[in-house]
Amino acid sequence: MIRVLIADDHPVMRNGLAALLGSLDDMEVVAVVADGRLAVKEVVLLKPDVALLDLQMPELDGFGALREISRLVPSTALCVLTMHDDDDSLFAAMKAGARGYLLKGAEQEDIARAVRAMHAGEAVFGPGVAHRVLQQLVAPPAAARPFPELTEREFEVLDLLAAGHPTRTIASRIGVAPKTVSNLMSSILRKLQLVDRAQAAVAGRDAGLGSGGQ
Repeated sequence: MIRVLIADDHPVMRNGLAALLGSLDDMEVVAVVADGRLAVKEVVLLKPDVALLDLQMPELDGFGALREISRLVPSTALCVLTMHDDDDSLFAAMKAGARGYLLKGAEQEDIARAVRAMHAGEAVFGPGVAHRVLQQLVAPPAAARPFPELTEREFEVLDLLAAGHPTRTIASRIGVAPKTVSNLMSSILRKLQLVDRAQAAVAGRDAGLGSGGQ
């Protein structure tokens, strides 16, 4: 019996997954949660074989949950099930500990097959995702940038912050609302485990950021 945890903040999605997987003879859904913090707590308590995680969740996002679970319960295989089809999210999730990455909209049979494969120790990616992973593996190595867990937009915000720019200037530079910059900054602090903007600016400058944002 494969023991599965489902974490998704959309009730229709998580309840549908629970009904699907719970109806299979070889699977047992041991927990269904709506945020990343509860996902970590339940994985620690229940130690499921496989955890299916969304990336966008309250309290703690999927990236943070992946890192925490990988550290605390490395025996649980982690699979992302998300709407995010961009390379930033894909490779950040892999670096955070995901062994699978599926897009919402995948066929039910594909999701069940992925759970079984991950329980058997395999890495699983949706068709389009797998192609991009293979391209990354065969491409010439690129120079690594600092803070690979950040998306390109978050990295851009951190670069401008390290250059000493306030929120409104950053918003103007990258063409978004100040509220969006604040949300991106909250994500940066969470991913880098920093306390405030000042720490983020120092971390950015220490990593060589800020010169391009003058």
